[in-house]
Amino acid sequence: MGNVSHLVTRTAAFQSSVEQGLAEATSGKDRQFVTALARGLDILRAFHAGEGMLGNQEIAHRTGLPKPTVARLTHTLTELGYLNYIRRFRKYELGASVLALGYAAISSMDVRRASRAPLEQIAHALNASTALGGRDRHSMIYLEACRGPSVVAITHDVGTRVPMASTAIGRAYLFSLPDADRNKQIDAIRRRWRDDWSKVKTGLERSFKELTDHGFCVTWGEWLPELCGVGAPLRNSDGTAAYAINASAPIYQISRDRLEADWGPRLVKIARDIRTGMAAQPSVTQAPVAAVRPATNGNGSANGHRPPMSAMARR
Repeated sequence: MGNVSHLVTRTAAFQSSVEQGLAEATSGKDRQFVTALARGLDILRAFHAGEGMLGNQEIAHRTGLPKPTVARLTHTLTELGYLNYIRRFRKYELGASVLALGYAAISSMDVRRASRAPLEQIAHALNASTALGGRDRHSMIYLEACRGPSVVAITHDVGTRVPMASTAIGRAYLFSLPDADRNKQIDAIRRRWRDDWSKVKTGLERSFKELTDHGFCVTWGEWLPELCGVGAPLRNSDGTAAYAINASAPIYQISRDRLEADWGPRLVKIARDIRTGMAAQPSVTQAPVAAVRPATNGNGSANGHRPPMSAMARR
C-alpha cells in the first residue's frame, strides 16, 4: 500500500501528456484558440505535487513540445515569475506567481469553504479520505481534501489529479453535467481510452445507473487496484458550476456492501449539507438547487441528467 502515492503521481504525469495531445488536436478546429498561450499553460501543468524540479528535456517529454519551444516558453515564464530557474541543477520549479493564481482561485470558492467542515467530519467518522473535486480538462482536480485519523496509505491532497473516467468522483461529476457538456466529455474520454473504451463505457453505464437510482456511485479497484470509493455530484447553490465529492479507502479496509449501504447514503447527505452551507454564506444571493439527485420522469430516466446510453453504445 505504500506505493499508492507514487502511482497517483505517475498517473497524473501520464494523464497530463495525453491531455496535452488532445488540446493540440482541439486547437486546430478553433480559430479563437491561442496555441502559444495553451502551450505556456501546458508547461506549468507538467509540474506535479511532490516531484520537485524539471528540466527542459523532461518538460518536452511530458508535453510533447519540441525542446527549443520549451526553452523559449520556460524562459518567458521565468521572466514573469511563474517559474524559478535553479541554475545549479539547470532545472525549473514553479514560482510564487503560480501560487498567487491558485490561492486566488480556491480562496474565492464558496463551495470549498462550505465543504471543509462536512468533509472533515465524514473523513473522521468513516476513517477515510474525502475530497471535493472540479474538472481539470479530462481529469478531476482536488479542491479540498481531508483524511481520517488512521488513513496512512492514501495521501491525496489539494491539487491531486485523478482520471474522470475511472473514479467515483469523476463519474459523479460527469453525471451532473447537462447533456451537451456530458456528451462532449464522454467523446473526449472515448478518444483517450480508445483501446479500453468498451471496459470504460461499461463502468460509466453502471455508475450512471447507480447515480440515477441512489444518488451516488461506487468504484472498486477501477483506477488503482488498491483503492475503492464512492462519489456523489454537487452543484453550486446557484446551479452555475458542477463539482463532485468522494470518500475513498484501501480495499482491504472496507467491504463493498458497506460502501453501498453506509458510505454512499452518508455522502449524499454531505452533498446536501454543503449546498445548504453555500446558501447560508453572505456571498451567495441566489436560491440553491433543490437536490443533488436529479428528478426522474415516468420511465425512470433523469430529466436532462441521464446520459444517452444509446449514443454511447454506438461509439
